[in-house]
Amino acid sequence: MKRTDAKSIAEIIGDFMQQEEIETTMLEHKALNLWQEVVGPRANRMTTERYVENGVITVKISSAALRNDLMLSRSTIIAQLNTLVGKKVIKEIIFR
Repeated sequence: MKRTDAKSIAEIIGDFMQQEEIETTMLEHKALNLWQEVVGPRANRMTTERYVENGVITVKISSAALRNDLMLSRSTIIAQLNTLVGKKVIKEIIFR
């Protein structure tokens, strides 16, 4: 059967990523990489570990005072990360 509606490579890759849920994983990691931009250089220096799994970012903060400040602004940080990636992929942040 001859195909009459040609797709660009970008469309094919986009369809594949959505089908395989790769897009969500890539956006989660993009949000994780944007952590420094959202929280600033001071908070980023105090972040010793960070990872993302199933829409939940877990970060280890070396300063208890900073951890408390970040916990209070958790919803703002989540909203900013989701805005920067263009899709709601981050649901929660856990501070340790």
